[in-house]
Amino acid sequence: MTVVVVGQGYVGLPLAVRAVQVGHHVVGFDLDKHRIDQLRRGESFIDDIGDEDIAACLRTGRFTPTEDAAELAGFRVAVVCVPTPLRDGAPDLSYIEESARLLAPHLTPGACVVLESTTYPGTTEEVFGPILEAGSGLSAGTDFHLGYSPERIDPNNPTWHLQNTPKIVSGIDEASAAAVREFYDTIVDNTVPAPGTREAELAKLLENTFRHVNIALVNELAMYCHELGIDVWSVVDMAATKPFGFMKFTPGPGVGGHCLPIDPSYLSWQVRRSLGRTFRFVEIANDVNDNMPAYVVSRVTEHLNRRKLAVNGSRVLLVGLTYKRNSGDARQSPALPVANRLAELGAQLSAIDPKVTAADVPAGVELVECTPEVLAASDVVVILTDHDDVDWELVERHADRVLDTRNRIRAAGVDLL
Repeated sequence: MTVVVVGQGYVGLPLAVRAVQVGHHVVGFDLDKHRIDQLRRGESFIDDIGDEDIAACLRTGRFTPTEDAAELAGFRVAVVCVPTPLRDGAPDLSYIEESARLLAPHLTPGACVVLESTTYPGTTEEVFGPILEAGSGLSAGTDFHLGYSPERIDPNNPTWHLQNTPKIVSGIDEASAAAVREFYDTIVDNTVPAPGTREAELAKLLENTFRHVNIALVNELAMYCHELGIDVWSVVDMAATKPFGFMKFTPGPGVGGHCLPIDPSYLSWQVRRSLGRTFRFVEIANDVNDNMPAYVVSRVTEHLNRRKLAVNGSRVLLVGLTYKRNSGDARQSPALPVANRLAELGAQLSAIDPKVTAADVPAGVELVECTPEVLAASDVVVILTDHDDVDWELVERHADRVLDTRNRIRAAGVDLL
């Protein structure tokens, strides 16, 4: 069948590639012409999809990257995978709304439209569907199928990827749910039907809120452990030996990526709007995780002070700028506010990161290679992201003044978070 995937980013591109691989004709739509031009040249811009994957899709003749809305015509399934950022603490659904307006003129009886973007419960039926109906003259559930299936992309996860991660599927009625499931059964190994779109929308928020809250728990524990002189990493490791009732989460310099800094706030926003009260766990987790970069800077200051050095003028080497190990994704990375605050305090900043693109390097930070000279010349090395392809043995040998927020190295002169 002809499938349109609106949004060719970290969620939409893997879906488009997988859909081509299983035999669908796929139109990959994105308003970013530079991104579309890259795809036309067979170039990928995300970790999980290689250039050869794009080239192979193009060779089939069944993959059409485009920024031209006219090419959306003729689809049987359309999937919307666009960003849903926060603006002043409230969800910005403008990308979802614009996607519906673009699809509506091309909507035909019997077609199926699925929203994958993370959002608050009710969006599919109360916002997305009515725009499709108004622009097409068709009725959702009567003339066309409408559903929601939350994305579960974990960039650069070596074990779980699009195909083998169970996929929640839902529709506004039984026929829509069946149509949504029929499509995703061609894409993934296992689909999980939800009672309705609101339950599916909220399940996604619960998944990310669960992780956000538990990371905040161990981050706050890390701060207390430092004051008490206790190794938080050994505490977490020991607790993780319990085979039931415990799931291991580890502390770090904050949270980043496209989900954790944003998605739980959707839940908090809706509870506040609909029920007139706050979702306390989310508010507390936001407070802890949002303040971790500032805490890291305070630990850098403490580390330098012990050697009678000020942050102002000190040479600080940051190891890792992306939000996640082995990923080139710097969206919402906690390393960025750490760098910005250190720069404001007058530090001379350089960074080692084999994954990051030059465009994501903060102003005032020099991207350097990992060499003995660079390491030895630094007043302090701050490990923010522990990519496997950093030469950690070299770091241990030549950097004896280290603040490690990821528990990557254990050596003399290393302070752990």
